Amino acid sequence: MFEHTKAFSGFSVDDVGKAKKFYGETLGIRVSEEHGMLHLHLAGDRDTLVYPKDDHTPASFTILNFPVDDIEAAVDELTARGVEFEKYEWVDAKGINRQGGPLIAWFKDPAGNTLSVLQEG
Repeated sequence: MFEHTKAFSGFSVDDVGKAKKFYGETLGIRVSEEHGMLHLHLAGDRDTLVYPKDDHTPASFTILNFPVDDIEAAVDELTARGVEFEKYEWVDAKGINRQGGPLIAWFKDPAGNTLSVLQEG
């Protein structure tokens, strides 16, 4: 039934203005706003909807994963832009998990939703 639909994802935030600044300026994603909602224009032509929710609760899972060629460079660049990486007991001083699986580091958006950068390959 849905094999030809162009599905998309969405998630909530508590402040669209803060989200627009974070995703657009801090992360450098092209964003547009329509009807009080944001569209994140990600590579692959599958936009992601960001919508306001008064009683927003951050997702209990990683909502977006950003594959990168060089996680060290990505973490350094994001840190320089003010992003703080999560400091779990299994990550190194930069916030990178090196204990199996892909190299990955988690951070939060202003609404508390978890995002990650992970090294491809």
